[in-house]
Amino acid sequence: MKRIAKIAGVILAGMVLAQGVFAGGGKQGSGGLTIEKGTLTIGMAIEYPPMEYYDTDGVTPIGFDVSMGKALAEKLGLQVKFIDTAWDGIFAGVDTGKYDCIMSAVTVTDARIAAHNFTKPYVGNAMALVLRKGSTVTAKHPTELTGLGVAYQAETTADFYMADLAEKGLKYTPYEYDQVINCFNELGLGRVDAIVTDLLVAVDYVAPADSPFEIVWQGDADEVFAICLKKGNDALTAELDTALDALFAEGAMLRISKEIFGGMDMVSAARK
Repeated sequence: MKRIAKIAGVILAGMVLAQGVFAGGGKQGSGGLTIEKGTLTIGMAIEYPPMEYYDTDGVTPIGFDVSMGKALAEKLGLQVKFIDTAWDGIFAGVDTGKYDCIMSAVTVTDARIAAHNFTKPYVGNAMALVLRKGSTVTAKHPTELTGLGVAYQAETTADFYMADLAEKGLKYTPYEYDQVINCFNELGLGRVDAIVTDLLVAVDYVAPADSPFEIVWQGDADEVFAICLKKGNDALTAELDTALDALFAEGAMLRISKEIFGGMDMVSAARK
């Protein structure tokens, strides 16, 4: 999926955020497999709510991937450290050993599988079309956006999805933004007509009772998120898979999903 940059003016790019977590007994089962002994270091572009973003203090990372990362580290008997990085350099970071893995709403694609290791999936996702409530726009599907201004985050699956529609003949005005929050700000101000984004993101923006937005279409859950590692890092991939399986079996993944997504189960479909 996704992204670049951070929430404006809050944190400098590349800041390291450490969150200490130990499992019962303090066993460090993966200590020899991680870059930093006793610590699982996670690359994350922390500006993509509800998956990963900063709390109101502007310093503390929260969101689905953050909660999952802490749970996985605890299951492995490790501390966890989050390294905030720009999306456009996040894959290069794992390749050069800046962190052990990426947990940042990474969609699994054939091209990425060829270049990196991936764990089993943990979230199922789909495309969504978002309009302002009361909008005069009548489109109920992205293919009906002819002549309209469409916002989406650059270099994300929404970008690729709209580019594919353009190649098939859809005529619209694209508005690409580095951060998905900018898409919603522009739609709220009436500067664009519609947003195409991940359903996971759209749900977060439309959930508040006073939200000015509504989801008018959602596609099939035809993509999944997984943890990304350096190609060939099979040992740590296997340990993360084992820990993920345990979190699913214990119901921890479902609990995190319901906490983050307003009671919705966004994880079970990824394992079907």
